[in-house]
Amino acid sequence: MVNELKETPVWLITGCSSGLGRALAVHALERGDRVAVTARNRAAVTDLADEYGDRALALELDVTDSASVTAAVQACEQEFGRIDVLVNNAGYGYLAAIEEGEDAAVRGLYDTNVHGVVTVLKAVLPGMRARRSGRIVNISSFGGLAAFAATGYYHATKFALEGLSESLAAELAPLGITVTIAEPGGLRTEWAGASMQQSPLRLDDYEQTAGKRRDATLAVSGRQPGDPVRAAAAIAATVDTDVPPLRLLLGSDALAGARARLNRMRAEIDANESLTASVDLVEV
Repeated sequence: MVNELKETPVWLITGCSSGLGRALAVHALERGDRVAVTARNRAAVTDLADEYGDRALALELDVTDSASVTAAVQACEQEFGRIDVLVNNAGYGYLAAIEEGEDAAVRGLYDTNVHGVVTVLKAVLPGMRARRSGRIVNISSFGGLAAFAATGYYHATKFALEGLSESLAAELAPLGITVTIAEPGGLRTEWAGASMQQSPLRLDDYEQTAGKRRDATLAVSGRQPGDPVRAAAAIAATVDTDVPPLRLLLGSDALAGARARLNRMRAEIDANESLTASVDLVEV
């Protein structure tokens, strides 16, 4: 990790029961780091503690429960002395046209994907600030850069996370703490499979837009091009650098999509340049 660390780095990773979170936990443990592996159900991660011994601390952590978050962070700091790397990975997707979204389900999505991140940050940051050192990785998505039909509420949470992370990075930079926004494309995890939630309501008027994309999103599960193990290695390599990037795209699909998104934005900005500039006050 960073040069000033004299001991084995300590990670706390949320959402380690499967997917990218588990791959990242295993990668860090395999290279000899110490990791607090967390999940809402501790039983889902105890096998890592069994396999890696005292370098893996299996903890129950529900990001929507502040008491659970506080207890897990305190347990990690008591066992390992500190937290060097925080990875906010816990999150899930939700499929619905905007009009089809269920209020309770959408609030629950925000509670996990946005408010849960804030809760974990507030628990971990005091220790990092005291040491003037730390790495934070917030797992966003290519869907935090571009939005599509049927996943609007998910995009909204990731756009919120991206804005929050940019502000956080500016606030923490003078304190020696860095923030990286990881933006995976399609990783071969259960995000579009068992982990996906969706509205039971499907309105006919949206079948050719949100409906088609809802079906296509579910159909791609198990066929995504990205490897979560390789994504974990890329994140760890970024954590090790002296100056981690603010954003890290993960996967060639995310790279191509981001470039296309930037090109579309640039073209639209250029096309409306005169109209945009016309709102400036003209001093007489």
